[in-house]
Amino acid sequence: MHSNKRREPEKRHAWPDRRMFMLAWSCLLPMLATCAVAARAEDYPARPVRLIVDSAPGSAVDTSARIIAEGLARLWGQQVVTINQPGGGGAIAVRAAAAAAPDGYTLAMPALSAFVARPGRVANLPIQVPRDFVPIGYLTGAPMFLTAAPSLGVKSLPDLIALAKRWPGELAYGTNGAGRLTHLTGELLQQRAGIKLLMVPYSGGTARVLTDVMGGRIALLFESYSGVASAVATGTVRPLAIAAHERLARFPDLPTVAETLPGFEAVGWQVLVAPAGTPDAVVRKVNADLNKVLADAEVRRRLAEIGRYERPMSPAETLAFIHSEQQRWGPIVEQITAVH
Repeated sequence: MHSNKRREPEKRHAWPDRRMFMLAWSCLLPMLATCAVAARAEDYPARPVRLIVDSAPGSAVDTSARIIAEGLARLWGQQVVTINQPGGGGAIAVRAAAAAAPDGYTLAMPALSAFVARPGRVANLPIQVPRDFVPIGYLTGAPMFLTAAPSLGVKSLPDLIALAKRWPGELAYGTNGAGRLTHLTGELLQQRAGIKLLMVPYSGGTARVLTDVMGGRIALLFESYSGVASAVATGTVRPLAIAAHERLARFPDLPTVAETLPGFEAVGWQVLVAPAGTPDAVVRKVNADLNKVLADAEVRRRLAEIGRYERPMSPAETLAFIHSEQQRWGPIVEQITAVH
């Protein structure tokens, strides 16, 4: 027996109405999220920002980080607190920065070696971008000075190459650790010049290496200007060449390595990054403000005094730069890994 009772119209249209509501809400959510991120970026930073550095206090990297942090603090009206976490070839600082909330209030300043480290040697290294961090901008670069002990008797890079060919494997150069730029520069020089040097790693940093070079116990040191400035000024080490793409205005009589070995360049650099997932709007704002700081005449003067030079980049340019440097140093790192 069939019932003649009619269904209620409201029940017949309930499900279509709910689907329409859910569809409208799903379209509205991304718009609300975008507005919220934009609002946060506009107000950013609303509290102090941490800047994690993988070098010890007083180092050239630390000094340049503090110069830039001071500039950002003035621009933002908020503290930018530099936090030094050296050790582990940069892995300790990388681990701390990666674990931070991706909200723009923790930034990091890794050095070149953290991006080109030997794979598998240290956990968390090498850094892969944009998988591990969001690149924000380029901070500073510092070309390497090739210096020798005066007692070695060489006055130019061609002199050094000739001597090294006569004494293969006997001339020692000191580094501040395997895989660091001091080491990579020595490996690149050997490859390009067809010579064999002896690498001696030091755990006490550049100061220890410099002491032994000045004492004639180590023949060579490859380091940025800030590490050898006082020794160069007093004549206790002899600069042979600079691994920049052109001569520096401050040292017009010092030839580049490329004048002897075309295309040779070894420049230490630092970039500013944020934990993966940091909103694009925040990244763009930090990049724009960073480039304003780097354009400031006083900031540029202070960086130049410690042998570091600014090079403003967009986030996309920073990402491309990191990848190009990984490709540049990759063969040298593979060579070191194969030997060791």
